Amino acid sequence: MMERPQHITLAIYPDRKGFGWVAFTGPFAVFDWGLACARRNKSAVCLAKIEALLERLSPETLVLEAFERPSARRADRLIRLSRAVSALAADRGAEVAIYTRADIAACFLDVGAQTRDEIARAVVRHVDVFRHRLPKRRKPWQAEDARMALFSAAALVLTHYRLGASSLFDTLSPDHPSHPDQSQP
Repeated sequence: MMERPQHITLAIYPDRKGFGWVAFTGPFAVFDWGLACARRNKSAVCLAKIEALLERLSPETLVLEAFERPSARRADRLIRLSRAVSALAADRGAEVAIYTRADIAACFLDVGAQTRDEIARAVVRHVDVFRHRLPKRRKPWQAEDARMALFSAAALVLTHYRLGASSLFDTLSPDHPSHPDQSQP
C-alpha cells in the first residue's frame, strides 16, 4: 500500500456528469487522480465520493474553480455542490483556495494556451502521466469529453502552485513590508 504524503494539494472540478480530481504533493509531483461519475442523485453521490476522497487523502489544501461569481456560468446544482465541498473541506481543516477562469487562463498564457483544449495540452506537457487520457480536440457540435474534468482539475492545481509560489516570493522582495530590510527602527 502506498504511504500517504503529508502535504497534499487536491483539486476537484465538478461537471455535468460527476467530477475530476487530482492530488499533487508538489508542483511536479502527481500523487493520485481520477474521474467519478454519477447517473442518479448526482449531487448526493458526488458529495459522498468527495467526502470519501477527503477522508482518504486528508489534503492540506483543496482547490476549486470559482463558482459564486455571475461570470462563472455554473449550473445551480454545481454551485450548491461546490459550496458543500468547500464547507466539508474547511470543516476537516483544509485550506480552500478558489481561482477564477481568468486566473487559470493568465497562468497558461505564457505557454500559449488560451482555450480549455490548449490548456489540457499544456497540462500534458507538464504532467506526462495524463497523456493517455487526453481527449481529441472537440468539434463545435460535440459535447465536452468527461475526461476534460481531469485536466481542468490539474490546471487548477498548477495555477495554485504558480500563484501561491509567486505570492510567497513576493514576501522575499526588499519592497515588501514583511521583508527584514523594511523593519521599523
